[in-house]
Amino acid sequence: MENERTRAEMEVAIRNALIKFEQDFMGRGPTDVRAFIVRDLVVIRLKGVLTPAERQLAKTPDGVDMVKRIRQTLIAQGRDRLVEEVSDITGAKVLGIFMDIDAQIGEKVFVFTVGRDLEARDR
Repeated sequence: MENERTRAEMEVAIRNALIKFEQDFMGRGPTDVRAFIVRDLVVIRLKGVLTPAERQLAKTPDGVDMVKRIRQTLIAQGRDRLVEEVSDITGAKVLGIFMDIDAQIGEKVFVFTVGRDLEARDR
């Protein structure tokens, strides 16, 4: 397919889509975002994702748990949008989406599993 994006183009587009999602859905953007494609995985690392209030909450173990639960609930509500964005960019069906946040350091990681090897074209 001649109109397929390269891996680097997909990584940039995914990075930009996640920044926009965070800004629109969470109310603020991260300080740094990196996207990586590894075969049938899309891995995104976001730094500086916590609001000032969340940083305060994360100073206690109960607060860390609360921040994680809230963020996971919000991501679950925005899941369809994320799946659509990644599918549109990669041209592959998204099979699964996984997210975890480290509330103590303010980093979040997304892993999307997709239905084909996205690196195969670049080899």
